[in-house]
Amino acid sequence: MAGIGIIGAGSWGAALSVLLHGGGHQVTVWSALPQEIEELKATHEHRNLPGVILPQEMVFTAELGEAMEQKDLLVLAVPSVYTRKTAASMKPYLKPGQLVVNVAKGIEESSLMTLSEIIEQELPEAVVAVLSGPSHAEEVSRGLPTTCVAASRSKTAAQTVQNLFMGPAFRVYTSPDILGVELGGALKNVIALAAGIADGLGYGDNTKAALITRGIHEIARLGMAMGGRFETFCGLSGIGDLIVTCASMHSRNRRAGILIGKGYTMQQAMDEVRMVVEGVYSAKAALKLAEKYQVSMPIIEQVNRVLFEGKPASEAVGDLMMRDKAVEAPALPWPEP
Repeated sequence: MAGIGIIGAGSWGAALSVLLHGGGHQVTVWSALPQEIEELKATHEHRNLPGVILPQEMVFTAELGEAMEQKDLLVLAVPSVYTRKTAASMKPYLKPGQLVVNVAKGIEESSLMTLSEIIEQELPEAVVAVLSGPSHAEEVSRGLPTTCVAASRSKTAAQTVQNLFMGPAFRVYTSPDILGVELGGALKNVIALAAGIADGLGYGDNTKAALITRGIHEIARLGMAMGGRFETFCGLSGIGDLIVTCASMHSRNRRAGILIGKGYTMQQAMDEVRMVVEGVYSAKAALKLAEKYQVSMPIIEQVNRVLFEGKPASEAVGDLMMRDKAVEAPALPWPEP
């Protein structure tokens, strides 16, 4: 049995607390919001996971030190926009060599850093890993079969995360490509916004398939330019996470996109979803990375124009469809005549 601190009591943190408790571990859940902790203590239910009971043995606290002390693993589960602030708050309580696994997905717009890079900057004495893949909290909390990937520069750290999270309904693979895993997890949220916008416009399965296929092409092209591995984007944190996020109504990014396609503004859509829509925060960063690495990302570009420049969604789709003719896979040779 391991002692595990869940830093963040959102739906994903709560779902993972149920999973880890079911694996026989002692789990402590922290939130920066005292009222959220009081609600969890009183009800042992999370408002975004109806019908899922949080075990009585689980500890809930608003004291960060209590959640971190004498823990074998810390799971950082706050939304990406709060990763830096939360990591900085953790520093006084961190023991040297502490394993921290980040489970949020995003890129910091101001620095263009991945979340693991932010954690390493704020907590230089930590050993950092990430857990990512097609894994909606609503399904993980109910014990539905799910697969993810644990990535770290340390093979031992990745294997430790694998061992602690593995169970009958939660299979974990390992990967050394932490950059590729994080980029896949962050950028798929932007493509999912596009998929939702297409749904909101009333488009069909052909459109969705096109966005998923060309979307992973854009993600892989940028990821490889930044040093990620092609195999990663063919895996769970690449095409796997992209498919589930573009297709499922559990996806807050898709739900927000649907509303935007129906005419909502970005802010109206976020207010309606009432949860953090990570793709909105990653969209600008993705476009800046595309410019920095000189990678063509037309879907990402059009999503930014719809979100931040008020471009009509139908016009953005039209511009995507009417771009210059292209070869699908330029590296493939034509046979000699």
